[in-house]
Amino acid sequence: MSKYQDRAKELRAIVTPHYNCGQSVVLPFAAEAGLSEEQALGICANFGGGLKRASACGAITGGLVVLGLFGIDNPSEYYRILRNSHEGLLDCAELLRKNESLGREKKPHCDALVFECVSLVEKLLRESGKIN
Repeated sequence: MSKYQDRAKELRAIVTPHYNCGQSVVLPFAAEAGLSEEQALGICANFGGGLKRASACGAITGGLVVLGLFGIDNPSEYYRILRNSHEGLLDCAELLRKNESLGREKKPHCDALVFECVSLVEKLLRESGKIN
């Protein structure tokens, strides 16, 4: 496990205040990207619940923010891997419907997506030499 994964797990375990999916992906990388915790929280404040509309998954969107902060502006590999992992689904509502159809609970599902996105972002940043 990495320091990024450890931090994401800490954040997802906190009940109050609640860190949404996007915040939980961005915060572990914030300091290295030159953001304060307050800035990262504000940037991602509306990412929870699929951008507050059951639209794009907040965890996936948070990963895009991190990649952009480190200068990676072609997320095609990020999208490819996530689509392959989730039957092409990237929207919060679709991912949650699929999860529910499998009889699974929401929070563990969302936590797993956060951890998956943190891991994938870390991998892509390491491969591109953006982090050690």
